[in-house]
Amino acid sequence: MNSRPNIVLVHGAWADGSSWSAVIERLQADGYHVTAPQFPLTALADDVARLRQVLDRQDGPTIVAGHSYGGQIMTALGPDAPNLAGLVYIAAFGLDQGESLGGLLSQGPVTPALAHLFTDSHGFGWLSEDDFVNHFRRRRRPGQGQGHVRRATAAGHVHIRGRDGVPAWKTRPSWYLVAADDQALPPDAERMFASRMGATTVEYPGQPRRDGLPPR
Repeated sequence: MNSRPNIVLVHGAWADGSSWSAVIERLQADGYHVTAPQFPLTALADDVARLRQVLDRQDGPTIVAGHSYGGQIMTALGPDAPNLAGLVYIAAFGLDQGESLGGLLSQGPVTPALAHLFTDSHGFGWLSEDDFVNHFRRRRRPGQGQGHVRRATAAGHVHIRGRDGVPAWKTRPSWYLVAADDQALPPDAERMFASRMGATTVEYPGQPRRDGLPPR
């Protein structure tokens, strides 16, 4: 690319677009056009439709970066997403055709962040406040209290049972940040995703921050 690409940031489950706020500030300061849309988290098809709408509004090549479940949203774009130039996975799901999130997560021990996951009668998954604070989010901004925890978004679990088609990473260049101390997505699964997609990979010894701040 001869000019800077646009950047679209995709939040994960139990989060919203504001989780990228500090990242947005840094990217904008460097001259990038950045979009961090809200995703409904009601079903994977709904989330993919929202991302395609956002990509269609971009005015040129666009890099999409996703965290955790956000990686599966961009993976499910398939091979024909408009303006998509590349994919950045930040400790994120990157399934292959025919795989499902539920199938992957059931293959090994439950991670600490999901140990007490509760799915309600409407198909939405909830984390306990303790697991959210101590394992999922772990680090918060100074002065950020429990109010944020109580406003955490529920993730629709309809998509966990779904299976996807041809993944977008098979037709676009990809990059992957492996978080070696991730307590939500198994680090070995992250390494497998990165290796399988042939991504340019960096391994970070801690857990990715879920408060819009960079890792420390």
